[in-house]
Amino acid sequence: MADNSSSRQGELGSTLFSPYNVGNFNLSHRIVLAPMTRCRALKGIPNAAVGEYYGQRSTPGGLLISEGTSISPTAAGFPHVPGIYSEEQVEAWKNVVNAVHAKGSIIFCQLWHVGRASHSLLQPGGVAPISSTSKPLSKRWRVLLPDGSYAVYPEPRPLTTSEIQQIVQHYRHSAINAIRAGFDGIEIHGAHGYLIDQFLKDGINDRTDEYGGSVENRCRFLIQVVRTVVSAIGAERVGVRISPAIDHLDATDSNPLGLGLAVIERLNNIQKEFGKKLSYLHVTQPRYIAYRKTKSGREEEEAHLIRNLRKAYEGTFMCSGGFTRKLGIEAVAQGDADLVSFGRLFISNPDLVLRFKLNAPLNKYNRKTFYTYDPVIGYTDYPFLNKGNGTKQIVARL
Repeated sequence: MADNSSSRQGELGSTLFSPYNVGNFNLSHRIVLAPMTRCRALKGIPNAAVGEYYGQRSTPGGLLISEGTSISPTAAGFPHVPGIYSEEQVEAWKNVVNAVHAKGSIIFCQLWHVGRASHSLLQPGGVAPISSTSKPLSKRWRVLLPDGSYAVYPEPRPLTTSEIQQIVQHYRHSAINAIRAGFDGIEIHGAHGYLIDQFLKDGINDRTDEYGGSVENRCRFLIQVVRTVVSAIGAERVGVRISPAIDHLDATDSNPLGLGLAVIERLNNIQKEFGKKLSYLHVTQPRYIAYRKTKSGREEEEAHLIRNLRKAYEGTFMCSGGFTRKLGIEAVAQGDADLVSFGRLFISNPDLVLRFKLNAPLNKYNRKTFYTYDPVIGYTDYPFLNKGNGTKQIVARL
């Protein structure tokens, strides 16, 4: 299996708008739609509005990552998030995927289990959410309930050792369902304080079995999920997302760089084991937490951490977290990332790729409509660029 390091060096000087190959897929640019919870799949079923939303953000040769998609009835942490565990959901996703493919885009399904970041009102039978631990989230965090109100997170129930294998199989089943629905691949969400991250981080994981304690044990659940999913659908269809330095939802670790490098070492070994690269590793930068920008020396520390992870990973490296057009261009040009995913800017700018190419003004996003249930407002109603006044001619030359 070839090492990407030499080809990576050859890509220095590439731009955000350069072509790039991800597994079997040929991308025409490096701008990726980041996975973002939108709460528009009523009762967990993707509908016509969901298809319109992703279709709007599709470009020929573009890569889209779906919002977090529940792998089981226990996995949801927001109302009206889509699932991929039932036959009805698989059939509904086919219409969304078809809308994206009709525009020439590639779409991966992000497989998601929120773990303790849920509420009994979002759980089947009103039971406690599951986690690596019985420790609840601190009261600084609030969970969105079906009636639109917010509440503190309840105490979770720690999974037994034997139950963990059931969750691994839920990931496998959902990955197979995603491919059946027409998705080009899947992303395993191992970041941002959700279930897999609750095993990875020593600030949460207080287990005394083979899934707790040492970094090797804390990585075990993620690596079992990755290996099982790769066995089911192939490495080239599997991406992994991690956030070792992000403290979202109280997900802290005493050694973020060490944790990230430990995960990467094991992902590299899986690639060697199967003789194929994973699609990509997707890492959220610490500036995802906005207040970190104000701390002295933080940006230099961020760059050091991310570059060390980038150097260690033997494959396609994607970054996300607070990127602007300028920062995205710099990340690719300097070799810090192969791909850059954009979230909030893509919410309010369905034609973000075009706007970035033209360096055109951007629509401002409205946070108040991020998690509403309306199928249009704050979802599919953001305006596109006016194609008049010479814009068509400019686009034709790109």
